[in-house]
Amino acid sequence: MEAPNGHIPVLPSQVLEVLQPEPGQVFVDCTAGLGGHAAMIAERIGPSGTIVLCDLDPGNLARAEARVRETMSPGEPSSANVIAIHTNFHRISAELKDRGIRADMVLADLGFASTQVDDPERGLSFKKSGPLDMRLDTTAPIDARELVNTLSERELADLIKRFGEERHARRIAAKVVEARGNAPIETTDQLADLVRSAIPRPSGPIDPATRTFQALRIAVNDELGSLDALLSRISSGAKESAKGRGWLNPGARIAMIAFHSLEDRPVKRVFSAMSSEGLGELITRKPLEADESEIAMNKRSRSAKLRAIRIVG
Repeated sequence: MEAPNGHIPVLPSQVLEVLQPEPGQVFVDCTAGLGGHAAMIAERIGPSGTIVLCDLDPGNLARAEARVRETMSPGEPSSANVIAIHTNFHRISAELKDRGIRADMVLADLGFASTQVDDPERGLSFKKSGPLDMRLDTTAPIDARELVNTLSERELADLIKRFGEERHARRIAAKVVEARGNAPIETTDQLADLVRSAIPRPSGPIDPATRTFQALRIAVNDELGSLDALLSRISSGAKESAKGRGWLNPGARIAMIAFHSLEDRPVKRVFSAMSSEGLGELITRKPLEADESEIAMNKRSRSAKLRAIRIVG
């Protein structure tokens, strides 16, 4: 299934397999993006179901809402039960409680939409020159430019090492600090060139700047902090569900799609702990991944790993 602007949702068949949507159910998409996954679920739950969309990007959220409404109720989208919430996904449990909604299915695709990557003004990619921004929520106060130009050399090296798992982090930080002593680093291509020049004899198909850009994006958007908070809400929601309360219905299915080990490890850890505590049953013992045909059609799916758990109750 292809969403608008050429965006293709990753692992579509696997998402349907683990979530098992049924007519009339409540689906919560924590990272709506362009609505590809949500539209796919909307076809299964129909106009009697409810779709809750959450995203930090207000533009994408509006696009996803319009797409899902039309999918749920063709020709009469205003009658579709779609709720769009512009917020960080770690607040989704509070948002649902405020509205008296309990979820049957929850999905968090931890990647980002093609519209964000392809727009040079967002600064998420170094393929085209753009401002060093990287904010998924453009109203957030701190962008990548501020981090690159104000952090100390040690702070910058630690950030690149921790969030990028970059073994040349100290070389890169030293090069950046030296360069910004002459003039601020303003654009993505400036930073990418600096990183490349700091890495001795780069090899392999991955651009040497990739890990540094990943680290800055994670830091700017507090992605791992938000993920930890969401996982905590899921765990506590499972405990409340067993008592007939909270934002998750008994038997709710939770699916998370990670794209690198920094995301996948905490998901695996929390789901395993929930299983051990009797709060959930693992739907996936090992992560589900894309097959060769999907990777050929959508290269982004190559690193995607899906884990899922069913809430006991």
